[in-house]
Amino acid sequence: MAKTSQNLKTAYRPTHDEAARQAFVGALKGYVNGPMESQLAAEYDNQLKFDFMEKQGQEPRDRYEGTEAFRHSHLYQLWGSAVYTSQNLMWETVGDTCDRLEPAFEARRAVLAKRPTLGSLELEDDFVPPDPIRHVEIHRQPGGYFGPAGSTDLHRGMHYFGTVELYRNAKGLGDGSVAVGEPSMGRYLLGALQRRFDAIKPRAVLDLGCGPGSQTLAYKEAFPDAEVWGVDLSAPFLRFGHLWAEDQGAAIHFRQANASDTGLPDAKFDLIISHILFHETWDDILPAIMKEAHRLLAPGGIFINGDTPYQPDRLSIPKQVTNHWQVVNNGEPFWTGFADTDVKEALVAAGFETANVFADYDPLGTGEYFIFGGRKGT
Repeated sequence: MAKTSQNLKTAYRPTHDEAARQAFVGALKGYVNGPMESQLAAEYDNQLKFDFMEKQGQEPRDRYEGTEAFRHSHLYQLWGSAVYTSQNLMWETVGDTCDRLEPAFEARRAVLAKRPTLGSLELEDDFVPPDPIRHVEIHRQPGGYFGPAGSTDLHRGMHYFGTVELYRNAKGLGDGSVAVGEPSMGRYLLGALQRRFDAIKPRAVLDLGCGPGSQTLAYKEAFPDAEVWGVDLSAPFLRFGHLWAEDQGAAIHFRQANASDTGLPDAKFDLIISHILFHETWDDILPAIMKEAHRLLAPGGIFINGDTPYQPDRLSIPKQVTNHWQVVNNGEPFWTGFADTDVKEALVAAGFETANVFADYDPLGTGEYFIFGGRKGT
């Protein structure tokens, strides 16, 4: 067991065997996301498209017709089975590490509880996450993101944060060099911010939909004098985030609330950032979240978001089909609702001026990321 005097970043170390299993899972995920999907695309171009045309008199026009074209493909069925299995193995192998290390994390929490806190943690005992998200095991994480509001459990947060880099690398959005717990995507979004705006010095920063808080550290790191907040629905994630921040000496305030109704004051923040919030949120809530962000921004404040680059008008039919499979079968039920949304139009409807909104793509790993947002008028 790790010593309680160790900080959590040092304590989180898979054993040799755990690391080997996780490396296998990463390689399997990388194979199904890369070479196998390329084989599916070739099968579509060489056969399935023409079989569909012979029956229907036209090529598949969208993900639904594309799925029909693929439905009886043995390769497609094998791909789906491999993706599903790889997701199970990801949670299982990372879960083994978390099970082993949870006592050390709890011991560290007991040590930190005896010290003055730097930040804060605001939970509501009677808080109920909204439908439909509270009934969904997003990413098929065992047990989902939510537990009893007063739960002291750290496992959900550990489990999620332990998979971030493994999953990201397998999707071609990393190079395998980032250690578990490093706020790599937070730093990436700050880079996206710098590419679009002159240097800013926010007085207050909000991580909207902060999850287990590991990325929130990047914003305190970049703006040490700023008041930094993280808001999320999940009490277990927020408990983990608070512990993680306190352990690293970062004064961050975590609050349990809906992103569409945070309860925070008007015009409090100069910078609001979200990472993969919108594709994990039911699309009919999206307008309210954007309105809330506009309300929370001070004049001239910036709202910037990074999310999945799977807007269907940019994708081939095979890629639309594999994404749709993830929605139906792999814990991504909100994915296409977001992908079908015109975010510029939604931002303008939320109060941002047309000239001040943006939605484009930045390179990331061997792929790219969807970056969108707006600046509030002065």
